[in-house]
Amino acid sequence: MIQENLIQYFEESIQLNWEGKALSNYNGNTYLYKEVAEKIAQYHILFEKAGIKKGDKIALIGKNSAEWAINFIATVSYGAVSVPILPDFKAKDICNIVEHSDSKLLFISDFIWPNVKEEEFKGLQAIFSLESLSILKDFKWDNQKIIDELKADYQSKYPKGLKAADFHLQEVSNNELVQISYTSGTTGFSKGVMLKLNSLSANVRYARNNMPLQGGDHILSFLPLGHSYGLAFELLFPFSRGCHITFLTKVPSPQVIMKAFSEVKPHLILSAPLVIEKIFKNQIVPQISKPSMKVLLKIPGINNLIYKKIYDKLTAVFGGRFKELVIGGAAFCPNGEAFFKRIGFPFAIGYGMTECGPLISYASWTQYRPGAVGKPVDTLEVKIDSSDPINEIGEILIKGENVMEGYYKNEKATKESFTEDGWLKSGDLGHFDNDGFIYIKGRNKNMLLGPSGQNIYPEELESKLADLPYVMESLVIMKNHKLTALIYPNMDKAKQNHLDEDAVEKIIKGHKKEFNKHVPSFMQLADIEVRDKEFEKTPKQSIKRYLYQEN
Repeated sequence: MIQENLIQYFEESIQLNWEGKALSNYNGNTYLYKEVAEKIAQYHILFEKAGIKKGDKIALIGKNSAEWAINFIATVSYGAVSVPILPDFKAKDICNIVEHSDSKLLFISDFIWPNVKEEEFKGLQAIFSLESLSILKDFKWDNQKIIDELKADYQSKYPKGLKAADFHLQEVSNNELVQISYTSGTTGFSKGVMLKLNSLSANVRYARNNMPLQGGDHILSFLPLGHSYGLAFELLFPFSRGCHITFLTKVPSPQVIMKAFSEVKPHLILSAPLVIEKIFKNQIVPQISKPSMKVLLKIPGINNLIYKKIYDKLTAVFGGRFKELVIGGAAFCPNGEAFFKRIGFPFAIGYGMTECGPLISYASWTQYRPGAVGKPVDTLEVKIDSSDPINEIGEILIKGENVMEGYYKNEKATKESFTEDGWLKSGDLGHFDNDGFIYIKGRNKNMLLGPSGQNIYPEELESKLADLPYVMESLVIMKNHKLTALIYPNMDKAKQNHLDEDAVEKIIKGHKKEFNKHVPSFMQLADIEVRDKEFEKTPKQSIKRYLYQEN
């Protein structure tokens, strides 16, 4: 275990930045660090009165918000285990996760609450509104009394108010489990990644030592906090530094994000590639693709003036005062990467996975190498499963402080994820260069990445497609950054019902609307393509997925 401790970081940051701005909802309310401290203290009283003990599970679901952040920080600093749930999950998936995780309390956003059925939750003591802390459903005993008396209990504990010198968080060992992160909600696919405080502490420690942020800096949070990338680097790390974090509470379209950038003017930007690629393609490509511009870009001297102008415009798009743009969660398009490098744009590329909380490798923009995803962080060992890791591609294997304990209540999946000598199998294929930079060359596992880095398991979607009329075989792939289902129809059944190929194709394409009603937004199909041939298969009759994936 490392010496640095995330809870200690929290305590020091709150004390040092007591009067400073901490958390804001975009175009909404703002909490000072001292107000966050008061909210944490109230949560801890609530947990204690509700009989919550260290190690008990507390589920949390809502869009990015200051209230979400306070709940997470309060939960882990109490020594309980936070179970963040992506707000895109359907009601049944939410219930599955709450039940599977053995959560005792659920904090849910008001806009999600009407969509769930309270009678389907099992094992909970109570459900609270994330925004107001009011009781939405009391299952076990009179939790309403706890809420009614919370203000009085707080005043009794802090009769003169809470002062910075009096604010202390109880010790939570780095060896304690503090988070279970679910990559899917569907029964049979539920894998809760168990992260000890040590993993979160290691990620934040690395960021503090290697990423440019200091107290008072501004951050715009638009990556999903229920995902480890957004949680670690848009909340935990900047909060530990005393930054002012603004949560984008709207759907993060490029237009909305660009407007927010111009208003918040963040000092560090973290993003999934798709958002940056859209800005690049919409703002830059149309300019440099003009015939006259292509000619000018070939003239020495003039081309540098043009690149400088584009650099200035792009910098303004991101708010004008950021120190670095960190791209992670998926591969960045080579054309965008090459152009950003050509104009000297300060971008960095990192690599990680939920099972490492998430960071595996990183390099600042001054250390950039084309096509690389940085060097392993200092709390991990990384090796390539090949006889020649520099010249021969192999699976990337990981061991160290960031690595998960395993999957909650899933020994089989845990065992399959580690080698016999304890290395985590990343499922990614890659190699090193002579200086230890990692180059990813493909995915060994079938997992796909959603637009904001969400994990998508194609088998889960294919199992749903298999139940639809006239679907014989299906394969879900990522095509032009969008989910597409390739379907081979059951023509024997169609002929029995006197349907020709055109009629069957129309029926199958019509499945998209109904299918999308039952999956989270980031798992929804953009298109269905009907094939006239069966998929090629291995001797075990498994579809050869790699033949159909987009390169």
